[in-house]
Amino acid sequence: MSYLETTKDVYKEAALTPDVGLCCTTNPIWEFPGLKIPKIMQEMNYGCGTTVHASDLTNNPKMLYVGVGGGMELLQFSYFNRTKGGVIGLDVVDEMLEASRKNFKIAEQENDWFKSEFVDLRKGDALNLPIEDNSIDVAAQNCLFNIFKAEDLKKAIAEMYRVLKPHGRLVMSDPTCEQPMNEELRNDERLRALCLSGSLPINEYVKMLTDAGFGTIEIRARKAYRILDPKHYPTDEVIFIESIEIAAIKDPVLPDGPCVFTGKAAIYYGDEAFFDDGNGHILLQNQPLAICNKTADQFAALNRDDIYISEATYHYTGGGCC
Repeated sequence: MSYLETTKDVYKEAALTPDVGLCCTTNPIWEFPGLKIPKIMQEMNYGCGTTVHASDLTNNPKMLYVGVGGGMELLQFSYFNRTKGGVIGLDVVDEMLEASRKNFKIAEQENDWFKSEFVDLRKGDALNLPIEDNSIDVAAQNCLFNIFKAEDLKKAIAEMYRVLKPHGRLVMSDPTCEQPMNEELRNDERLRALCLSGSLPINEYVKMLTDAGFGTIEIRARKAYRILDPKHYPTDEVIFIESIEIAAIKDPVLPDGPCVFTGKAAIYYGDEAFFDDGNGHILLQNQPLAICNKTADQFAALNRDDIYISEATYHYTGGGCC
């Protein structure tokens, strides 16, 4: 049995018998005004963060969500596009699709505005999306891509890139790990399916996205997630796993490389009203400007004593230099 078949079995079980403790279950239950999340959706909430950001979802975007879970984030997305088929939900597990259909009927009873037809549920594989090129404004996945091994992950990211419109957004939440993991952990198919042993370091994860052609990367959150300890897992040391929320934007990669925002800022505190670096970056006196890592390096190379560059917070909410 391949690791992908093991993953299907795990989530078939989770669809038939909701498991509150399975996998992740740490993404917030956003309840926007007029939006009620059914209890069953909360119990089937198998994500490690959120992919629902109101700033991404203006003007009725066409949305794609891969790995439907209990349907919670599909319901949240449909709050922003209340048209028939405005949100497409894909999954390879028939039982999870059927569970979501039932959950949407409950959501209809609890939300006057919601209709199940807002969500187009389809059977589909992340490695071969049944979606047209350049047709999606916002694509999302939550705690799915970390399950894939390297070659499959490249395929999944390439497929998301293909279906997005120019300047479209791929919004994700996944576990990450900066410590090395041994091969026993990496090759444990169930631990990979449970969103543990497939975790990559953030820089590797980001490089996968930029290699696929995404020109702008925004790391929006980074937080504690899980511990793998020697008493319960095949490891000689305690391994700390975090989760990140990240957006990859289908912008062109600039000649000097992609823009990766990790929460850094620059502050000019010289005697003039502003500082202009001649490359499109203007710093107003004592006003912080969010900057990408590339711009941070460019400012640092100036060796000025009147520009302060803060460390990465791994929390970026827009309004940056690019």
